[in-house]
Amino acid sequence: MSNTNYPAFENYNPRQAALNEARALLGQAAQAAMDAGDLPAAPLPAFIVEVPADTKNGDIASNIAMAGARTWRKAPKMIADAILAHLPALEGSCFARAETAGPGFINLFLSPAYWAGVVMAACASSRYGKTDHGQGKRYNVEFVSANPTGPMHMGNARGGALGDCLSAVLEWAGYDVTREFYINDAGNQIQKFGKSLAIRYLQHYYDESTYPLPKECYQGGDITLLALEFAAKEGDQYAKPCQGLQEDALYESEAFAALKDALVAYALPKNIANLKTDLGKYRIEYDVWFPESTLHESGAVRHVVDELMAKGACYKAEDGAIMYRSAQYAAKYGAANKKKSEDGAEEDKDEVLVRANGIPTYFAADIAYHYNKLATRGFDKAIDVWGADHHGHVARMKGAMDAIGLDGSRLDIVLMQMVNLMQNGQPVRMSKRTGNAITLTDLLEEVPIDSARFLFNMHESGSSIDFDLDQAVKTDNDNPVYYVQYAHARICSILRKLEGTGVHFLGVENTDATLLTDPTEQDLIRMLAAFPQEIVLAAEKYDPSRINRFVIDLASAFHRFYGSCRIQEAEPSLQQARIALCIGVRNVIRNVLTMFKITVPNKM
Repeated sequence: MSNTNYPAFENYNPRQAALNEARALLGQAAQAAMDAGDLPAAPLPAFIVEVPADTKNGDIASNIAMAGARTWRKAPKMIADAILAHLPALEGSCFARAETAGPGFINLFLSPAYWAGVVMAACASSRYGKTDHGQGKRYNVEFVSANPTGPMHMGNARGGALGDCLSAVLEWAGYDVTREFYINDAGNQIQKFGKSLAIRYLQHYYDESTYPLPKECYQGGDITLLALEFAAKEGDQYAKPCQGLQEDALYESEAFAALKDALVAYALPKNIANLKTDLGKYRIEYDVWFPESTLHESGAVRHVVDELMAKGACYKAEDGAIMYRSAQYAAKYGAANKKKSEDGAEEDKDEVLVRANGIPTYFAADIAYHYNKLATRGFDKAIDVWGADHHGHVARMKGAMDAIGLDGSRLDIVLMQMVNLMQNGQPVRMSKRTGNAITLTDLLEEVPIDSARFLFNMHESGSSIDFDLDQAVKTDNDNPVYYVQYAHARICSILRKLEGTGVHFLGVENTDATLLTDPTEQDLIRMLAAFPQEIVLAAEKYDPSRINRFVIDLASAFHRFYGSCRIQEAEPSLQQARIALCIGVRNVIRNVLTMFKITVPNKM
């Protein structure tokens, strides 16, 4: 049994703790060298401490000597030697030794007690990996926000996994996260929705050639189905007043307006309920469902337009429309939208916020919505997950936050590339069941939810995905989620077998993890040490996919360890240390899977 004092297990980030301690020790040593006259007195230079790619070069490396060459007017090697000569005693620190290398790098090597502490922390804490890095800052993550006029498609499947997993890593990194769905229940798309439903309803009672569906309307079979349901419920009471009216006369009539309103009132809540149901099946639960209509009803849209006018960010055009000076504010964040001048040259384009007829644009509502997030509700950060086809909207949206008096850097956009659905090496674009585009419902009927959530979160948002249906349904190591789940189940099986032979874990206080010196053990411990910082980095970079890749590598490292190191036949002290390591790895795999709402099997 080691007498090492292991670190507090809650909110423990071993890698960051080692980096912080290395920085403090080197700073103290440099100051001591200056106080002793071995280095000229000067402000401490900015320097780097990092984990090197090759750990043969130490566990932590620093460029302080090279960074200070100009400050101290000495060769880096001489500076490094002076700093090391004044390094505080390492007893009681997490380091065993330090040395200089190459032109003046300082390399520090972590102690056996440090690595043992990592094992103990991962073994003892069921929430190992969770930190307070975010200090409770309030982050709003808005994702999917699919148009409620139709079913969700494959892109929403990726956006759902990405947004939910990003929210999870932010929570584990210590942020206070609100998951939000923005319901576009106002504006042009709802008018088009109502018109599409109304035409399909009228076609039910009258000849289709009398009421042809305009090309700009929604063509999906779901529109026809909703119209027929409405007809079965309400009969022809809305059809009779429209009979005999053609095109413009029909569309401008009170009867058609009443029909549209009634159909939207019937169909929109059903579609929104279906969105909630489908996302619930996908294991996504939102904290807030925010209707766009409330921004119009509350006067919030008018308020932001008035504010922008008052700040000089808008002006009235000759036709009475209110125009926003988009390029003036968007340039800071990227390319502004352009328009072609009469001579064919491109020039900056001002944006319409309120049309000449007094109706606000979607952009005006979008500014009001983000103002609500950042100013009204006071989130520290708003994060939107958008399809890559919205890239042109990013700069103007962030610029609008500056224009309204907020800080555009508080709004971050995660752009997500498209998904290609593949089967038998060929693209799949149509549903076998309906003949229409693949929907989220279609996907979840074909693919286990565990596979869908894991595989859609396997790649950075900026890369396109070839989602392989054949791989997703496999129950072997070709399927990454199965491979990770199997590693967890295998550890559970190992522990059960040991207990069946009377071998029980005696607790971290009775375990000497410094005995874990095999290279495969060391590889596992290094990965356990990196886990909390991997979550922090995933949160900071808005890239939860790095956790998928991490846990796949961890599962591989565990299988190598188990093939190299015997547990059943090991002498008792080493056996206990290896059991602790197994429990630590099991905890981390379980934490990743539960974080991402993926099943954690104990048997497979």
